[in-house]
Amino acid sequence: MSTIFHHPEEWEKLKSGIKQLAMTEVLSRFNKVSAEIKADGSLLTEADTEMQSACEQFLTRTWPSFDFLGEESTEAEQKKALKSEQGCWVLDPVDGTSNFASGIPIFSVSLALVIHGKVIVGLVYDPSQDELFSARQGLGAELNDKPLEGKTPKNNLKECIAIVDFKRLPFTLAKELIQDAPFASQRSIGSVALDWCWIAAGRGQVYCHGAQNIWDYIAGYLILKEAGGMATTFTNEDVLVARVEKRSAIAATTPGIFNEWSTYLQARLK
Repeated sequence: MSTIFHHPEEWEKLKSGIKQLAMTEVLSRFNKVSAEIKADGSLLTEADTEMQSACEQFLTRTWPSFDFLGEESTEAEQKKALKSEQGCWVLDPVDGTSNFASGIPIFSVSLALVIHGKVIVGLVYDPSQDELFSARQGLGAELNDKPLEGKTPKNNLKECIAIVDFKRLPFTLAKELIQDAPFASQRSIGSVALDWCWIAAGRGQVYCHGAQNIWDYIAGYLILKEAGGMATTFTNEDVLVARVEKRSAIAATTPGIFNEWSTYLQARLK
């Protein structure tokens, strides 16, 4: 069952289905809906709930053997889905809700299929730019159906653009990165899934985030990996764990830059 998306028809059905739902349920509501505050302090909009509902219906109707986990599901439902022997979809219906609710056109839909703790399929769709980043385990990554390879003209860390979420970093590390940056410039775009994809595409070359949920990173993680990039946690572990827990991430577009970036950070995280 894990090879079902090796078939072109199934792969195209998945990609086109998610793109259409994103246009209908998310982009059509951009600049037209307000947000409410959830118990954890994050934002929720009508686009989040309607996109999750529509995606769950589409996925379970089309591929009924897989379970479903959405960001807006209950924690009990999320944990149960991840234990499924058949595998489960992991969806972030609007990654970058703060941007979406503020009228900033940088947000995405993130979807992955995880089976026995391995990511089989990853899709991240940016409806504002009509960019679909995608990957299948062992088959490489793509951007709008063209091969996506982790490459950059940057040769060392000092030349790189870093995508860094400062507010989730240890204070001493954040302070040092601000006061004596080892990179050329820094960005924070507000969508974890797009963070990973932009690193895979070389739009930024190094990445650092202190705490992200599985629905935030899982699809982008596979896309970066299949593009040839590298990532670990702050403690040099695999970022991916099939559990509902926050994970840190160090990542880079190429192995050479990753080694330099990781060495710099590890020396300051001890």
